[in-house]
Amino acid sequence: MNTTENEPVRVWLVERTYSDDEQNLIILTYATPDGERYFRKERALTSFGDRRDTTAAVDADPENLGRVTDPDEREQYAAEAQRMRADHDPDDVI
Repeated sequence: MNTTENEPVRVWLVERTYSDDEQNLIILTYATPDGERYFRKERALTSFGDRRDTTAAVDADPENLGRVTDPDEREQYAAEAQRMRADHDPDDVI
C-alpha cells in the first residue's frame, strides 16, 4: 500500500457560492491544481461574532475529494486553482 494514498491533499479555493436552498449558507469549493478533484465545504453564516477565515488552500482527506467529470468545469477549476497557488500562500485569508 502506498503511504501517500492516505496523506492529505492540498486543494485551492476555486469557487465561493451562496446556496439557493438554504438561507445563510455559503459553499466553498477547493480543487487540485489539475482540476481533476474537488473538495466542498459548507459554512453557515449564523453569527457575525463567529470568526472562521476562508483560506486560499486547505489540506483535505483524499477520501473526501470528488472527481470532476465535466471537462469545462475541470478546465475552470484548474485555471483558478493554479492562479490561487501562484498568487497566494496557502494560509492567506481570502
